Amino acid sequence: MITEAEYRARRDTFAAKLKKDSIAVFFSAEQKIRSNDTYYPYRQNSNFYYLSGFTEDKAALVFVKGVKDVMTYLFVYKKDKQEELWNGKRLGKERAKELFDVDRVFLSSEISKKLQEFLKDKKKVYYDFKLDYSKVKLLKRYAKAVRSFKNAAPLIEEMRLIKSDAEIRLIKEALLITKKAHHQAMKKALHCNYEYELQAELEYVFKKSGAQSDAYTSIVAAGNNANTLHYIDNKDRIKKSELILIDAGCEYNYYASDITRTVCSDTSFSKPQKELYALVLDVQKEIISLIKPGVLRSQLQQRAEFLLCKGMVSLGILDGKVKKLIKKGRHKKYFPHGIGHWMGLDVHDECPYKDKQGKEIALSKGMVLTIEPGLYIDKDDNEVPLKYRGIGIRIEDNILVTEDGYENLSKGITKEIKEMKTLIS
Repeated sequence: MITEAEYRARRDTFAAKLKKDSIAVFFSAEQKIRSNDTYYPYRQNSNFYYLSGFTEDKAALVFVKGVKDVMTYLFVYKKDKQEELWNGKRLGKERAKELFDVDRVFLSSEISKKLQEFLKDKKKVYYDFKLDYSKVKLLKRYAKAVRSFKNAAPLIEEMRLIKSDAEIRLIKEALLITKKAHHQAMKKALHCNYEYELQAELEYVFKKSGAQSDAYTSIVAAGNNANTLHYIDNKDRIKKSELILIDAGCEYNYYASDITRTVCSDTSFSKPQKELYALVLDVQKEIISLIKPGVLRSQLQQRAEFLLCKGMVSLGILDGKVKKLIKKGRHKKYFPHGIGHWMGLDVHDECPYKDKQGKEIALSKGMVLTIEPGLYIDKDDNEVPLKYRGIGIRIEDNILVTEDGYENLSKGITKEIKEMKTLIS
C-alpha cells in the first residue's frame, strides 16, 4: 500500500511547481450514469488519487500558495445516515482529518464559499483542463484578480512517469493476479466454445484474487477478430485450430497491468501460425533486451518495425528491400501501432512522451512501459500467401526500467509455444 507520507510528499512536490500567489484545484471524478438511475462502478480520477489517495466522489483538493507558504485543503462529502443506507458509508470530515495529512478538511458543501475566499487576490489558477464546464465556471466566477489559467494535469503527469517502490509493488501484485488469469485462460482454450467464456474465466480470476476490476475491457479475439485491434465484442464462436488473441489485465489498488498472449484453440500451432508467432516473439525479446536508461522509445519503435518488416519479407508477406518498404510505410499495414506505452495508474498512463521543449523523453529508472509487437493479416488480404490470412498475433509484457537495464515484471506469464502447450493440454 501507499502510505500517507508518500501522498504528502507528492503534494509537496506538486506545490513546489506552483507559482507564487496561485491556487490549484482538483475535483474528484463524477459518478457515471449507466442507465436511468443506475451507475457504473465508481473509479476515482487518477490525478486526484495520485495526490490524495482519497477514493470517494464529491470531493476536492485545493492548494493555496502565497509568497512563502502553501496551504492544502481537502473537501469531503458529509456523513448522512439516510444516504449511507442506500449508497454505502462515507468517511466524513472528522475521520478524514485523522487520516489525511492536509492543513484543513472542509465539507464539500463549503467549496463555493471557500473558493471565493481563496481566489480573492490570486494571480494564477491551476486546474485540469479536462474538467467539465460546470466546474470551470465555478472557478472562473470568483477569479476576478486572476491573470492566467494554467493546466495542472501535465505537472502531475510528469511526476507520474517515475514509479516509487510502493507503486512498483502494486503493479507486481496486479501482474501476479493477471498471470493466474492468463494461465487459466490457456488451460481452458480447448474447452471454451465462445470468446465470452474465456473472458469470464479471466475476469473470474481477477475478482477471486482480490483485484478491484479489470484495467480495461478484456479482448478475447479468435481467428480473424484478432485483426481488429480493439475488438471487445467477445461474442463469436471459437473454431478449432484458431489462434486466440487475449489482451487482458487487472487493476489492483488503482494500479494496472496490461498483458497480451496469443494462444491456440488446438493442442498445437499449425506451421504458418508458428512461423508468424516465432517472428513476433523474437522481435519482442530483442526489443525488451534493448531497454535501459537513455534509450528512446522511437529507437525501440524503429528497430521493431525493421525486424518485423525483415521477417515479413523472409516469409513472403512483403516483397522488396526492407529499407524501401519501411520508407513507403508498407509494413504499417500489418504493424500499425506503437511498440508500447507508459503504464501505471492508468493502463495507458497519462504521462508525457516529450518534454516542454518538444524533445522526446528518454527512458529512465523507475519508468514502466509495455512492449507489444504484433502482426495482423486480414482474412481478405489477397496480397498475402493464403496460409497466413486471418491470423492476428500480439505479445505484450510490462517492463520496468532499472538503473542499468530492465526488469520484465511479467516474465512469469507463459509465452513460449512449448510452455503454453503444456498448460493447454
